[in-house]
Amino acid sequence: MEMDRVQCVASVSKEAKTIPADFIRSVNEQPGITTFHGPVPEVPVVDMANKNRDQIIAEIVKASEEWGIFQAVNHGIPPEAIQQLQRVGREFFELPQEEKEKVAMVPGQLEGYGTKMTSKQEGPKNWVDFLFNNIWPPSQINYDFWPKNPPDYRNANEEYVKYMIPLVDQLLEYLSLGLGLDGNVLKAASGGDDLRYLLKINYYPPCPCPDLALGVPAHTDMSAITLLVPNEVQGLQVFKDDHWINAKYIPNAMIIHIGDQIEILSNGKYKSVLHRSTVKKDETRMSWPVFCEPPADTVIGPLPQFVSDNNPAKFKAKKYKDYQYCKLNKIPQ
Repeated sequence: MEMDRVQCVASVSKEAKTIPADFIRSVNEQPGITTFHGPVPEVPVVDMANKNRDQIIAEIVKASEEWGIFQAVNHGIPPEAIQQLQRVGREFFELPQEEKEKVAMVPGQLEGYGTKMTSKQEGPKNWVDFLFNNIWPPSQINYDFWPKNPPDYRNANEEYVKYMIPLVDQLLEYLSLGLGLDGNVLKAASGGDDLRYLLKINYYPPCPCPDLALGVPAHTDMSAITLLVPNEVQGLQVFKDDHWINAKYIPNAMIIHIGDQIEILSNGKYKSVLHRSTVKKDETRMSWPVFCEPPADTVIGPLPQFVSDNNPAKFKAKKYKDYQYCKLNKIPQ
């Protein structure tokens, strides 16, 4: 089934200098109206190479409590690995349409190339196409959904994930220590070495009316933690102190989102970040989030250390797959 990819809609829209009505957001969502342009605080930046480990932990804790997001620099993933990841992703989206459709998503599976299907009832469409691939652990990888073209797509992704694993472990350790727990607690609670890494490549084509549309509307990630690299085209916005503010682009930084599962495990001490993605008139924005998620049957609930008579559980304990089902179908948790 061939469906309207946003990339195709965009090339038609460019000529028409307008966008289809089903992409236009309501006034309370339009970025042209709702983006805050006053003096804004910057998304915190954490230098992972700081010799003072306690300071790194303190900065991560502060960012995770107040923002739910920070930009990690000197994180140990070589710039070349990031550049190769980005190059093969960009080359995939620049292929002819029929080539991309070879790895199209199939119903019932969250992998492959796609565009979010939205019915009229669900509201406006998102100005984005994407590619989902499970990239770790090996047992979860299905190469049927990995592009064969560009030929080095697989190699670039395998190289990237190799560097990413120790960084994820380090971040989860620091987040654990920052809660006064042993360093291994959050990772173990999120699935340990079975933690799943799901890569999503977002492709936001140029949009003639960027003030009216959104790439991805406001949401929090359902992951434990998300590690994202964007291209140089700004577009990420974070909701902070009742304002939508732009996250500054820092070359080679890794943007870290606290996801819902870490918020739940910490019983709300760490915040899952509410964020959205805007689009540009003449530039293509891309981003590469990796969602680190618990295995489907892992039960996630507030850790007993954070639940007491004075501080009751703010979240229900449930299997990750049930959480996912509710979230994807917009059913209250």
